Amino acid sequence: MDAAHRDGPDRYPVDVRSLALQYSVQRFPDSPIKRVEADDLDGFEGALLPGETRKNVWGILYDSKQTAERARFTVAHELGHYLLHRDKQPKGFWCGEDVIVRREVEGIEKEADTFAAFLLMPLHDFRALIPPDHKPTLEELGDCARRYGVSLTAAILRWLEYTNRRSMLVVSNEGFARWAKASGPAFRSGKFIRTRASVFELPGASLVATMGADVDPTVVVRQSAGVWFDEPVEESCIASSRYEMQLTLLHLGAQSARSWHSEAPDEEDSFDRFKR
Repeated sequence: MDAAHRDGPDRYPVDVRSLALQYSVQRFPDSPIKRVEADDLDGFEGALLPGETRKNVWGILYDSKQTAERARFTVAHELGHYLLHRDKQPKGFWCGEDVIVRREVEGIEKEADTFAAFLLMPLHDFRALIPPDHKPTLEELGDCARRYGVSLTAAILRWLEYTNRRSMLVVSNEGFARWAKASGPAFRSGKFIRTRASVFELPGASLVATMGADVDPTVVVRQSAGVWFDEPVEESCIASSRYEMQLTLLHLGAQSARSWHSEAPDEEDSFDRFKR
């Protein structure tokens, strides 16, 4: 994987804290962001709030228990709210795990997530690192996470948004899937895992169930049909000791219809808009 391509090695990771403070003052001097700070948010991941005494200034808070990588995405998400939505919701925003970590939302929260993803992990750059037809390993996706300064979860979700492959991320602990995200081609072929209205117990023969926290992320196991789905899958896993979760990456076979997922053209990213 060649990190030194057209964007250069110094553009990433984006210093989103400085960007929020400096850009808001330059672009909106009458209502700037004056604070970007960590705090104990007690169950929330981040917040965009107006000032207590000066309602025309804003502050971004992120939970102090977050890693630096997760905090970067949280701040970018709240910056998205500031730029796109603060006039619609002048009392501010409180954002939880389902919004920022799982990205299972619609409406303005999805818009803020999309902004954060484009700002931190521009599509043209990510696609140059991992082309849409490539089947990445956890190590390759980890390289992307380090390049952009985001969590591995955020990097995998970003890749799932544009890949042509049928693949899936499963986030689990204590033998059960907490949530899962399928790529578009996987979902359209009927391969996904429901976790909202039902409990999904990890397959007993799966790598993540048998290895748990001791799983080796460099190991890739080809599971036979009937373990995860009614067809074989390639499974690899990594454990997060900080959040006591396991991330499982599943790759299914080649899709049978190319029309399921057409490759989109490069889109203008947020940095391009700022520069213009």
